[in-house]
Amino acid sequence: MELRQLRSLITLVENGFSVSRAAEQLHLVQSAVSQHLSRLEEEVGARLFLRHGKRLIGLTEVGEKVVWYARQTLADARNILEVGREHVDHTRGVLRIGATHTQARYVLPPAIKAFRADYPGVELQIHQATPQQLVGMVLEDKVDLSICTEALAEQPALTCIPCYRWNRSLIATADHPLLARKRLTLKALCEYPIITYVFGLTGRGHFSEAFSKAGLTPRVVLSAADTDVIKTYVREGLGVGIIASIAYMPDQDSDLVIRDLSNLFPWEVTNIAYKKEKYLRRYQQYFIELLQSRITKPNQWHGVTRETPKISKSSPPG
Repeated sequence: MELRQLRSLITLVENGFSVSRAAEQLHLVQSAVSQHLSRLEEEVGARLFLRHGKRLIGLTEVGEKVVWYARQTLADARNILEVGREHVDHTRGVLRIGATHTQARYVLPPAIKAFRADYPGVELQIHQATPQQLVGMVLEDKVDLSICTEALAEQPALTCIPCYRWNRSLIATADHPLLARKRLTLKALCEYPIITYVFGLTGRGHFSEAFSKAGLTPRVVLSAADTDVIKTYVREGLGVGIIASIAYMPDQDSDLVIRDLSNLFPWEVTNIAYKKEKYLRRYQQYFIELLQSRITKPNQWHGVTRETPKISKSSPPG
């Protein structure tokens, strides 16, 4: 059994059992991929694939188990290579980061800028996805680290590290009548159309629970995965926005007024996670520490106070 056979198997599965697409991704001819799969099936001694004529359409029960172990084997092989690369030159490599739009757009830029200054020889890749997709990506070794609020902490196969806590703010045009209220309440929010995040992203579940527990139903007229989209429709007068406080940019959003809502909603925790058995190179560990130190210093984000845990300080490469 060879690693190239396992790579062909995993690539085939990830490409919807299309041999042609798998071959293209692996930079091989189709006959080579077919040969890898055939030999692997012969060595295992059982059918791995469901077939419709000559076409592969899925996995058998045995095939599903083989794929699981194949992913583990390839991850271990990658760990072995990373140990060697770390020994040869710990300042060079690739750092693959999975993140939601909110993290990629509003949280990561200053940390990445600092990381680039300390590790200019490391190529950075940012892969944007939903929380559930980010769990799968880090488990399947498609990214080294995943960063988001939902889903990561629920996966026992991941080492999950809390990075920071955040809450929500109201954004509205300066002339909106809701801003005249001295004290904002959930009931007051229900009087106006609301634009916020889609379910499964940026704390939407806890957002809805807060209203439900109060016996209220908010008038959500538009949901989006992208905070910039929410801001756009607030500017168009479609409603008030409820966003993560960290996503308000004073220099870019000065036409919108922000009001803190942290007294109305539970605090959320954003985590960074990696697969438990993954070998972390020095620069990967450094990025985790850098991300924490950059965003957990006691301060105020755009006038919204946030509480944060104490963390250990990190040092740049020497």
